[in-house]
Amino acid sequence: MSHPTPSAISAAINAAPAFARLGLSVRDARLRERATDALACAIAERLEQPPVAHDADQMTLPL
Repeated sequence: MSHPTPSAISAAINAAPAFARLGLSVRDARLRERATDALACAIAERLEQPPVAHDADQMTLPL
């Protein structure tokens, strides 16, 4: 298993839902725990399935 790079972890944190990131700083311990679990799941999901890179050969649709 390869180790994730710091930039991949950073991108996964930035892509996580806002409630999970903001929930880390709430006073209620139960909400903090739920936010921590949500953030961990979002990071793990992002690292397991990285986003597909944009294909430069794909034609853009006119709007």
